[in-house]
Amino acid sequence: MSDADLEKEVTLDRQLCFALYGAAHAFNRAYKPLLEPLGLTYPQYLVMMALWEEDGQQVKAIGEKLGLDSGTLSPLLKRLEQTGYVERRRDTADERQVFVTLTEPGRAMKCHAAKIMRAIGEQTGCTMGELGTLRDSLQRLKKRLVELE
Repeated sequence: MSDADLEKEVTLDRQLCFALYGAAHAFNRAYKPLLEPLGLTYPQYLVMMALWEEDGQQVKAIGEKLGLDSGTLSPLLKRLEQTGYVERRRDTADERQVFVTLTEPGRAMKCHAAKIMRAIGEQTGCTMGELGTLRDSLQRLKKRLVELE
């Protein structure tokens, strides 16, 4: 590759990392007005999604699933508990373990998830199939990058 060709490649608009970064921020902005009526931020929504899949998880398991450390996850859970969507309780056998369960209002919010997903699909102009293909490609990319660690 010539120096001129290399110069063309070393621009922001040619970088995959920058495209992913920009897309992630655009998604966060797109979710914001959809989640505001529910009183949720995007990271809180991800926690709720994890709990809708499997209620009664340990904080550690939620953090691993979402890629969040306890310093980020604990304040999220505290705010979700204050809004009445989740409850945190220590394991009686091992008080170091904290379990998170959905409350009735938290479980009832699940019906909004499908509406939010459809709205995001409409905003992107993609079909659900196209979004699924893109998601699968990103998951493969993430898996390969994690394997490099």
